[in-house]
Amino acid sequence: MADALKYGDRVNIQNGYNGWTGGYLDTNGHSSSGAGAMYGVSTTETPARGQGTGTWEILPTNGKNTGDQVMSGDVVLLRNLYANDGGYLDTNGHATPAQGPSAKYAVSTNKEPDRATQGTGSWRIFAQTSSPTDQAVRENDVVYLWNLYSPTGSFLETNGHSTASGAKYNVCTDAYWNRSSDVGSWRMTKAKA
Repeated sequence: MADALKYGDRVNIQNGYNGWTGGYLDTNGHSSSGAGAMYGVSTTETPARGQGTGTWEILPTNGKNTGDQVMSGDVVLLRNLYANDGGYLDTNGHATPAQGPSAKYAVSTNKEPDRATQGTGSWRIFAQTSSPTDQAVRENDVVYLWNLYSPTGSFLETNGHSTASGAKYNVCTDAYWNRSSDVGSWRMTKAKA
């Protein structure tokens, strides 16, 4: 049985596109998304493109504490560890028209845990299943990350090739949890120290 994830764990987050070849969630380059934006977000071939760029700390909301298990359905914050403070995963601005009609928001990091009161930096984590089925989220479980911004929310996904140096795919949110070929599927493994 894989280890249950806990708040405070540092993880690498791999995308499921095309048989888990979608790359690892990564900060890459400065963002021009607006007030408070820090870094662009894309995927890259390895979880360690740069020091901490592919490492994310799972932080609690809603009365949870560091050390508590992450449960399917929890709302989490994801803090990037580039330079020990790469910002919080955040939606900021609209996705590009090239990403298709169901794409909703661009993704970057922000210095604040929730840039807007509507949940731009809050993500509800849903596990597809786990073993045992006790609601805990474990390493390598397939998960979906649903952003709480806007009344309908949207799912984190890869969408199109990235032009950022060393990057693989662009990241945005989408109305559909699995628009195509598992682009909205992710799995987390504990980062190597």
